[in-house]
Amino acid sequence: MAVVFSSNGAQIIEQLLAASETVTQTRPDELDREYEIEETCNFITRNQFKKIALQFPDELLADSAAVAFRVEQATGSKTYILGDTSYGSCCVDEVAAEHVGADCIIHYGRACLSPSRRLPVMYVFGQRPLDVKQCAASFRQLYPDTQSRVVVLCDVVYSYVLDDLRNILHPEYKHVVFSSICPDRTSFISCYQSEGPSQEKNDKSQCRDSPKSQKLICRFGRQIATEENYHIDDYGMFYLGPESLTLTNFMMSWNKCTFCTFNPITGTGRQDSLNVNKALMKRYYLIERARDAQVVGILVGTLGVADYLSVIDHLKELIRKAGKKSYTFVMGRLNAAKLANFLEVDIYVLVACPENSLLDSSEFYRPVVTVFEMELACNKAREWTGEYITDFGDLLPGACSHVPVPAENSEDDGNYDVSLITGHLRSTHLPQAQPQNDSSCTAVAPRNEMLTVAEPHCSASHLASRSWKGLEQKLGETPVTKAVEGRRGIAIAYEDEVNS
Repeated sequence: MAVVFSSNGAQIIEQLLAASETVTQTRPDELDREYEIEETCNFITRNQFKKIALQFPDELLADSAAVAFRVEQATGSKTYILGDTSYGSCCVDEVAAEHVGADCIIHYGRACLSPSRRLPVMYVFGQRPLDVKQCAASFRQLYPDTQSRVVVLCDVVYSYVLDDLRNILHPEYKHVVFSSICPDRTSFISCYQSEGPSQEKNDKSQCRDSPKSQKLICRFGRQIATEENYHIDDYGMFYLGPESLTLTNFMMSWNKCTFCTFNPITGTGRQDSLNVNKALMKRYYLIERARDAQVVGILVGTLGVADYLSVIDHLKELIRKAGKKSYTFVMGRLNAAKLANFLEVDIYVLVACPENSLLDSSEFYRPVVTVFEMELACNKAREWTGEYITDFGDLLPGACSHVPVPAENSEDDGNYDVSLITGHLRSTHLPQAQPQNDSSCTAVAPRNEMLTVAEPHCSASHLASRSWKGLEQKLGETPVTKAVEGRRGIAIAYEDEVNS
C-alpha cells in the first residue's frame, strides 16, 4: 500500500521516474485530416460562434497551437486552448470554457460522450490506426459460427472503421449488429448542427424508418439496433480498442454478455479474461461497507455532466433518510493524500461520468463507491440482482432505473439489520425522533440529548476527541511583533539544524 501520511524526503529525490511515451507533433500535411479542420470551421461559421474553446487531452497538446491558428485563420473567431482539465479529459470542461465566455466547445480525443447542457459541443475523435482486414480475420477466428449474434463496439478513436468492417463482415454474418456513435442530442444537435443541415435530418429519418423488427438501445453515447425478440444479454460483445475505462464500463454494465476484444496496437484478438463476477463481488463488499458507514463524503467528480447537481441532491436526501450524515467535497482530481485528510468520513461516493466512476480505491484510506452502490446501501426498496448501473442519470426520478425510497413508517420492524462485515446491529432508516429539516420553519429546535448520545460516530464527536483541532486565533492574548526572517530549507532538514 502506498505511504499516505508521511514519507522520507530522500526517497522522493532519489526516485527513478519511468519515461512516458514521447508526444510528437502531427505532420502539417496531416493536420487537417486528423483534426477535421474543415468540418470544425463549417460548424463554427454556420452557427456564427465568435469565441471557441478548444479542449485537448495531454497527449494532443503538442498540436493545439497549430490547430488553433488554422481555425482562427479560417473562421476569424477567437480561440482558447483548454488543457489540464479539473477532472477526466474524457468529459467536456464546460466550467473552463465559461471562464473565457466561450460560445461553444470543440472536444478533441477520447470522450465518454456524457451529455452536457450549458454549451454546444462538437466532438473530434481523431483516427488512430487500425488494420481493418486483420480485425475482420480476428473476428472470424473468435466467432467461427456465422449465425452468432454479436454487437460490435469500439473506442471512439476507432469509430471511423466501423463502416468498412461492416462491409467486410455483413455478407457472412447476418446477425452482427454494429453500434453507432450518437452523442446525446439534447446537448447540442437539437439547437446546433455540427455536420450540416442534412446530417441531422438523415439521422432522425434513420431512427424513424428503422425496421419495426428492431429495437434501439441508446447508452453511453452509442446506438445499438438489436432484433426485437432478443435481449441485449443474448448477444456477444466484440470491442475494438485496447484495455481502457471504456471497456471496463461496458463489461460492468453488460456483465451477462461474453466479451471479445481486438487490440489495434498489438493486432491481436482474444476473449477477454476479466473476471466480471469477481469484480461484482468486490463491488458488493463495498456496498456492505457503505451500509455500515455513519458519515458519507460526496465527492464531486464532474462539473459538466448533465444533472450532476440533481444527483447530489438525490444522494443527500437518500443518505439522510438512511440515518447517515453527509458532507460534500469538491477537490478536483482525487488522490489518496487528499482524502486522507478527512478521518471522520467512513466512506466516499463519487459523482462522475460512467467511465470515471469505477475508481480503484485500494490505495485510499477509505473506500470510494459509485452512486448506484450508495443507493443500494441506503434504499431498502432496491435489491442486488447483479445488474450494475454506472450512469447516475438512470437513477434519478423519471429515469429508466429509478426506484422510489419507501415512505418512513414508525411501525416498521425492518429498520435494523445485521452487518455482514462486523456482525453488529445497524440502523437502516432515519430515526423517527429526529426532527426533519424544514426551510420554512424559523423556530429554534431543542437539542435532543438522547439522539446525541445514541450517535457516537458523528463528525462533531470525532472532532471533539481530537487533541489538536486546528490553529487557534487567541485574539488579544499574544503580543504584536515585527516580521522577522524565518528558517530556510525544507521541513526535513532546515539550514540551522545540526545534521546527526
